[in-house]
Amino acid sequence: MKFVMFKKSLEEGVSPIYLFDGEEEYFKERGEDMLKERYLSEPSLNYTSFNGENLKGSEMISLVRGAESFPFLSEKRLVKAVDFYPTEKEYESYLKSYFENPQESTILLIMNSRAPKGKVMDLKKIKTVTHVDCSKADDETVMRWIFTQFKRAGISVDAECCERIARYCLSDMSRVAGETEKLKAYALQGGVITAQVVDDVVYRDTDYKMYELTGAIARKNYTAYLSVMNELISKGVDEMNILNGVCNYFRTLFEIVAMGRSDADTANLLGQKEYFVKKQRQQAMMMSKQRVKDCYLNVFNAINDVKNGKISQTGALLCVNAAIFFGA
Repeated sequence: MKFVMFKKSLEEGVSPIYLFDGEEEYFKERGEDMLKERYLSEPSLNYTSFNGENLKGSEMISLVRGAESFPFLSEKRLVKAVDFYPTEKEYESYLKSYFENPQESTILLIMNSRAPKGKVMDLKKIKTVTHVDCSKADDETVMRWIFTQFKRAGISVDAECCERIARYCLSDMSRVAGETEKLKAYALQGGVITAQVVDDVVYRDTDYKMYELTGAIARKNYTAYLSVMNELISKGVDEMNILNGVCNYFRTLFEIVAMGRSDADTANLLGQKEYFVKKQRQQAMMMSKQRVKDCYLNVFNAINDVKNGKISQTGALLCVNAAIFFGA
């Protein structure tokens, strides 16, 4: 199930084993908090956490023993394993018995973030395991979540403002949640959130500014590019950092178009989040493959010229800007 369905599912009962996986840490943290709030009267006495990387072979017995323990002064006991990827052999030897007959008074919570290395047991296929998809939410879901939070707080907001918040936070739910809480405190109940309020209150960090900068390149909007570039420089970001950011941007775009694979496969190979690969692919489609390659090589060569003392950082950035936008 998608995470948005998780809360509703708890109304029908709790699963003995959950697998939360995906790159969105906010969903996993919120899911764990919901289970603790609902089922653990004494969290300090009924909560145990394991690092999955330390659970190899017979060491998995400690996880099973923890899950088989009974709760103390609480309805449930919660046992968590982070980044837990047992092999099929390990599952058969140490886990199968418990997974087929789990302790009813224990919630075993497995939280995985990265793609597994090598062949591992597919825990999603086990009948007693409830899989909760914590992958990056699409923009529409994020905007709907933002709108709902303001509505519940009695604050008026329109779709444009919700979109701005999501965009400024790159749809990262941890940042979205924090900035939404900040805006709720700013507006108070009965207040109104406007686009100007969002612009004034929501924090847009350097990562977002680099995203804006490279987005302007994809749209061939030199005015917007120049505006963001000057703002970065005015805030202490030097020309070399901008060159490196633009170079990394074009290198990633070139790798994405050269691979010709799905967003998920490409994300795994590049070590990036699937959401960002999707967004970068959209930008790459606005340019030709040859243009992406030419721009990457141009910036790469300019950086080397700076390192070799052939040109200043300022001169290199000016040359790169001219090449990217005017083909010079």
